[in-house]
Amino acid sequence: MMSKNTICLWYDGTALDAAKFYAETFPDSQMGAVYRAPADYPAGKQGDVLTVEFTVMGIPCLGLNGGPAFQHNEAFSFQVATDDQAETDRLWNAIVGNGGQESACGWCKDKWGLSWQITPRALTAAIADPDRAVAKRAFEAMMGMRKIDIAAIEAARRG
Repeated sequence: MMSKNTICLWYDGTALDAAKFYAETFPDSQMGAVYRAPADYPAGKQGDVLTVEFTVMGIPCLGLNGGPAFQHNEAFSFQVATDDQAETDRLWNAIVGNGGQESACGWCKDKWGLSWQITPRALTAAIADPDRAVAKRAFEAMMGMRKIDIAAIEAARRG
């Protein structure tokens, strides 16, 4: 059953592949119902996968194969709070290593163009430190990173 509030993500015929990847990669994620088009439509034919229900880390989503008209961009991203470097590395490497692309400050894109922020909790704590000099050092360290290096953030935090 579809949630009352669901994130709809637009794909160009690859919603099923994306949903499978997310379900296999992220905890508390799974595939749901796959709906096929009952008739031809602008981006596909009768019988093609039209929508896919899935959850990403407990968040209900709907993948819509709407065609090439709209592309994902950084205005929308999933932010994933990681507990340690191993989890950070695993998720980052899964996204980037599966045709994705690195960006700055813990951001990356998957091969479908969807943006992800792989954000260690240690980073969030460091830049929220009540000692603003500590927060500034951690923030400046983060600004030079692609994938977040927790040890480097902690070193910057210590000064």
